[in-house]
Amino acid sequence: MRAARYFPATNTEMKIAIFTLVFLLIAGAAIAAAQFNLSAYNEPSRFEARVATMGKHWIVSRSAREHPVSEPASGPSSLDSGGMTFNGDCAFCHGQDGRTPTDVGQAMYPRVPSLASPEVQQWSDAELFWIIRNGNRYTGMGAFGKTLTDDQIWDLVHYVRSLRDAAPAGK
Repeated sequence: MRAARYFPATNTEMKIAIFTLVFLLIAGAAIAAAQFNLSAYNEPSRFEARVATMGKHWIVSRSAREHPVSEPASGPSSLDSGGMTFNGDCAFCHGQDGRTPTDVGQAMYPRVPSLASPEVQQWSDAELFWIIRNGNRYTGMGAFGKTLTDDQIWDLVHYVRSLRDAAPAGK
């Protein structure tokens, strides 16, 4: 009696099995790529948004830990400086109040978030610093590390933190 075979026994059968598997993987990837829409008009699927968000959080958290920058003391002048820098560099997308993204911010993908939202406020100060300094590729968030000093970036971090507790403009 012959024992059951779980793998092709001959070299030719093994080559055919590998070729078929590789062909199916390439065909599947080609079909998926043909269906992918890079336009910023349409909202992404839940799956795409979830994968992108998880990847972004992992990369930013890791990068902020690997490249720590000491935080200077915060005070009223830091908030004032952060507010002035925000109005000059950030309000164009995030809106004058930091809570209501402009039309430009809403046309980006991912959409520019309210800086008072839990989505933004969940980042640690070091992670916010890293995001402002290095930007976030494929999101429209520019890197300000070449145009702002570390102290100015920390002032922006403190300003963003102040949006969490401040009442919305006009309230």
